[in-house]
Amino acid sequence: MKPWQTVLFLALAALSVLAHEHHDELTEEEANAPVDAVLWIHMFLQAGVWGVLFPVGMVLGMTRSRWHVPLQSTGFALTFAGIFLGHAHKGRQFPHSVHGTFANIMVLPILGQLVLGIYLKLHIHEETLRPYAVKAHGVLGKAYPVLGWTQMLFGALTFRGYCRGGHLGQCLAHYIMGSGFIAYGTIMAILLLVGEAWVRRSGRSPEWWDSWVIMLWGIVNTFTEHHGPMNVWSVKDMQHTIMGVLWWTGGALGIFLARNNNRTVVPSIIIMLTGWAMSNHAQALMISTEVHSMFGYTLMLAGLARIIEICFVPPTRPSSDGRGQVVEPDDSSDHTLAEASPQANLFPSGSQGVKRMDATRAFRHLPPFLLVASGLLFMSATDEELDFVHDNGMDHVTYILIMFSIAFVMYTLIVSLIHLYSTSGRNASNASSSPSLGDDNIEMSGDIDGNKWYAPVPSGAHVIGDDD
Repeated sequence: MKPWQTVLFLALAALSVLAHEHHDELTEEEANAPVDAVLWIHMFLQAGVWGVLFPVGMVLGMTRSRWHVPLQSTGFALTFAGIFLGHAHKGRQFPHSVHGTFANIMVLPILGQLVLGIYLKLHIHEETLRPYAVKAHGVLGKAYPVLGWTQMLFGALTFRGYCRGGHLGQCLAHYIMGSGFIAYGTIMAILLLVGEAWVRRSGRSPEWWDSWVIMLWGIVNTFTEHHGPMNVWSVKDMQHTIMGVLWWTGGALGIFLARNNNRTVVPSIIIMLTGWAMSNHAQALMISTEVHSMFGYTLMLAGLARIIEICFVPPTRPSSDGRGQVVEPDDSSDHTLAEASPQANLFPSGSQGVKRMDATRAFRHLPPFLLVASGLLFMSATDEELDFVHDNGMDHVTYILIMFSIAFVMYTLIVSLIHLYSTSGRNASNASSSPSLGDDNIEMSGDIDGNKWYAPVPSGAHVIGDDD
């Protein structure tokens, strides 16, 4: 049996077990039964596949690596095995949940991606249907990290029995916004490390995109954060609503200032104000107050680091102009807000220049990492989670350090995937060659020392000739 036939057989077998229904009413014995080994294997297996294996396979697919198909085929097989284990476990049982519902929904993109992958391997309809199948396959593949993240969250909430009844609203607020900060940090890391060329070609500065998201999200929050009668407002209702107003007013200003590819610090100021507000958010438990405060401080530091990066951090090193010639970096106003004299030498020769480039490269990781950490802290600050931590005698210091440890692991995965993209498949030869442009519009460029972490594209710079 061929590999694709094996995967298809497993898919059909997995569909057959989806008819297993969770109980709407559980006995106390079923709800409190120990978790058996099968369920633990299901959780770790699916977390490994959707958290690591599929994202790696997605990156290898974007770079047209020959390892893409074997890796994704393995991922499909393990996914269907995990689905089977999730319905075959004994011991503790769970009521009907969004995790089970979303698992059924996820079968559609999984099978769709599988069918498209098999179709593309046949290399038929090259001039008619295949180009559309390639695009659909790419869109579905890039959605996998989002689908996997969502389903893993649903699984954790189902396992703990959280977010039911009156807790749903708070869960939605914390998990959606926390995930948003993590996504923000991930996108920022991509843009800062490998995607600045794409930003320049788009004709829009990063803050233009940031401001639009902030403004639209603020409009939604302005009209959804008040609960109860219109003439009765709690302190939290007022705080959440005015933060929505802050976001859409500040976002509108940011859009205006960021027009014509200009840089602006308005989104960073909004992030700092949001962090300050959350650090002073009234909470019932001391541990909840401390976790919210740390979230606020981390968010304020992320905003401050972003302001420094925009205003004062120049490009890290020269890059190519696409014709094999080196272009000298500058700090003209459309790259940073810092102005330098024409005679200023940002990257002097010798050890001093190397140290400055290394410091610049290192600093660019600070804003996205802090955004990822703040997102995790906010997701971990729901009443149910902190009640559980409090009841088990854990102090806020230990809990916060656990969240930062998870943030380190997550950011390691993020930058590893970015690095894999720049060094695998069709980008593997870029470490010592001129830039190449991929189909995903992210420009990859080798550094002068062979390290491909960040390759800025200068604007308004001159090309260095033989007599420079």
